[in-house]
Amino acid sequence: MSSLNHIPFSVLLSVYAKEQDSCLREALDSLLCQTRQPDEIILVEDGPLPDVLTQTIREYQQRCPLLRTVSLPRNQGLGNALNEGIRHCRYDLIARMDTDDIARPERFETQLKVFEAHPEIDICSAWIEEFEGSPDHLLAVKKLPETHDEIRAYARHRCPVNHPVVVYRKQAVLRAGGYEGFPEDYRLWVKMLMTGARFYNVQQSLLYFRFSRSMIKRRGGWKYALADIRSQIDFYRMGLFGLPTLAYNILVRGTVRLTPSALRQFIYQKLLRK
Repeated sequence: MSSLNHIPFSVLLSVYAKEQDSCLREALDSLLCQTRQPDEIILVEDGPLPDVLTQTIREYQQRCPLLRTVSLPRNQGLGNALNEGIRHCRYDLIARMDTDDIARPERFETQLKVFEAHPEIDICSAWIEEFEGSPDHLLAVKKLPETHDEIRAYARHRCPVNHPVVVYRKQAVLRAGGYEGFPEDYRLWVKMLMTGARFYNVQQSLLYFRFSRSMIKRRGGWKYALADIRSQIDFYRMGLFGLPTLAYNILVRGTVRLTPSALRQFIYQKLLRK
């Protein structure tokens, strides 16, 4: 088995026009401060960017020759942008990162050790700490179960992986068909489970996740409720669960989507976090 320092891996990010320059800088700085440096960083420019973001990206490319960009002529959304980025990743192990989050310095080293010790693992995530404004202002820790069987059981009701801190095998993602539909991450994890991928979640926080009240507010209403219903029906058809669980999930998830935004925020932060 190869030593830890010889397991090559890519980092995959996607940035779009509405990203804040200061957040992008914090995200990239956290990558450059890792105890285990990546072998390449692929940054997808999802549509035209304002000059300030373009200048920041070029600045970091000068500081870090491993940073390569993939430019899309128009905004295609996160899932499509990541599918394109995956095609440009040279290595089978790909670490996801969002351009407004902050990775802990030991993140990659910790997750690479999992793949070294357990080569059967296809996807490894971890806990995340949600913050507002600054990492000093922590709101909650999003904890997830550890083992594959626990993760599969958890996936029957809720998303079992923290997407911004995931490391996965490129071939396992491609075998499952990549990102598609809504919610693109949850749907991908279910497809990977159903195609035989093996999961593991590190039982510690490896990333500071920037909490957005506006995102919670946006993801309510009939549009998202109906999208949730469609995805749950698809999961049922894939064989993830039976009719009783389908009915329960539609009732619970639909209710949450249709509650007032203030109550929905309370549910997300207080009842769905630990």
